[in-house]
Amino acid sequence: MPLFPDQDVSRHDWWRGAVIYQIYPRSFLDTDGDGIGDLQGVIDRLDYIASLGVDAIWLSPFFTSPMKDFGYDVSDYRGVDPMFGTLEDFDRLVAAAHERGLRVTIDQVLSHSSDQHPWFQESRQSRDNPRADWYVWADPKPDGAPPTNWQAIFGGSAWQWDTRRCQYYLHNFLAEQPDLNFRNPEVVEAILGEVRFWLERGVDGFRLDAINFCTHGELKDNPPREEIAEGFIGVRPDNPYGYQRHLHDKTQPENLIFLQRLRALLDEYPGTTSVGEVGDDDALGVMADYTRGGSRLHMCYSFNLLTDRAAPEDLLAPLTEMEARIGDGWPCWALGNHDVTRLATRWRAEGDTARLRLYLAFLLTQRGSVCLYQGEELGLPEAELTFEQLVDPAGITFWPSYKGRDGCRTPLPWRADAPHGGFSTASPWLPLPDAHRPLAVDRQEDDPDSLLHATRALLAFRRRQPALVKGEIRYHPLHDDVICLEREHRGERLLVALNFADETRALDAPREARPLDDAPSPINGTWQDGRLTLPPCGIAIARCPDDARWVPAP
Repeated sequence: MPLFPDQDVSRHDWWRGAVIYQIYPRSFLDTDGDGIGDLQGVIDRLDYIASLGVDAIWLSPFFTSPMKDFGYDVSDYRGVDPMFGTLEDFDRLVAAAHERGLRVTIDQVLSHSSDQHPWFQESRQSRDNPRADWYVWADPKPDGAPPTNWQAIFGGSAWQWDTRRCQYYLHNFLAEQPDLNFRNPEVVEAILGEVRFWLERGVDGFRLDAINFCTHGELKDNPPREEIAEGFIGVRPDNPYGYQRHLHDKTQPENLIFLQRLRALLDEYPGTTSVGEVGDDDALGVMADYTRGGSRLHMCYSFNLLTDRAAPEDLLAPLTEMEARIGDGWPCWALGNHDVTRLATRWRAEGDTARLRLYLAFLLTQRGSVCLYQGEELGLPEAELTFEQLVDPAGITFWPSYKGRDGCRTPLPWRADAPHGGFSTASPWLPLPDAHRPLAVDRQEDDPDSLLHATRALLAFRRRQPALVKGEIRYHPLHDDVICLEREHRGERLLVALNFADETRALDAPREARPLDDAPSPINGTWQDGRLTLPPCGIAIARCPDDARWVPAP
């Protein structure tokens, strides 16, 4: 019997156009009363996740870790940290998700480990032990300075001195996250073995953290940037990381060789997939390089739509550039995740259900797959925390200009009137803001006009439209803050218009354009007699013959 009898399992490209719901386990649901979410909490809410109409879940790290970077510092790639449960809990989660038609993808942090990992503990003991070359070690300059000027994303030099070896080791993130040496074939084999372990346990794919950081180049100084600017990895201009052009410390050509090895392993398990996180000044170009040709990653996403810029011209620019460069590759788009300010706050839409519906429709009508971060279906704003409440090392380092990532990681509110919003019976690891209680799941379940119901309706509609899931795309020039595009798949052509203005807009449209009979209420534009009328934050989708020319104009 096929794993998913309601789907065409003869095709293994389920991921192409899939909607993946990101779960940050620490903040999803706590079932054992320690204030930290766990795997059992995910199991208990799988029916809720399935009711959204998504195709898969993505679990942020649950591996054994000292939690210096909340699981992105792995000390045992094959272990479940006790705060989240056990391997048996994970196996039950996979089985329960598959019963509901949900695929399971998990984070894999391959470029670096924790400094508590046994590999690093052995590597740092001497220069001639069996794992001496498993991490990136280098001698100091003659004056004792670090080998290069490379900067760590969390602040300061990317090199940490170690007194055992009297050498520096590389860490692109925290000093407690040493970089593995992917130029060593033994390291590559070991990492692929860790990936295979989870494939054998039945996972359907991997979200690959900082995947362009796996290999470094020559130990040469990075040149300065001509203009200090935000980098597309959530790095703010006040972080010295943004002062350099990162030519030597990441995104090296040798990384493609590793990605081919990784893809070959995944291909041994038909139906599995990969989505790489890319942080680079030319993130769109890297996304294209990493996904073209079918021999590297299945898809990639970047931070290009995770900035503060929400004007329609700023949104359209990376999309059109991506289409011009990606060829037969495949993107994955997200408007929020566990590393950036919550969408409702970042794009100035707190409490504005109509605008949040528009942003969701914008995301769901693009060519590519989609990641939806937990709480976006509720319209949660960024949590305001005091310095004393922060636990994120980035926020603590760069306070007060940057408050870190804690504000987007607070617990999910399930029941408005329950203690701690129904997340836990104990005080949670981060406080649940009072502003989140009115947006709790139970309140929105009872409100037919809520963002939660609109999310379900738009996701169900998208799933019924092959042109939106897998179709080609064509963009039109921006008109009066209206983004117009076409999606086409196997002879079906859809016209899409999204009004980012606060006023009604009217555009020319083909007389042959016909609204879809099964369009849900959030799709509220009117197609009539060759004119399209869009209310403020309006959404319009129509079916149109191939030979009907569309030149949107006021």
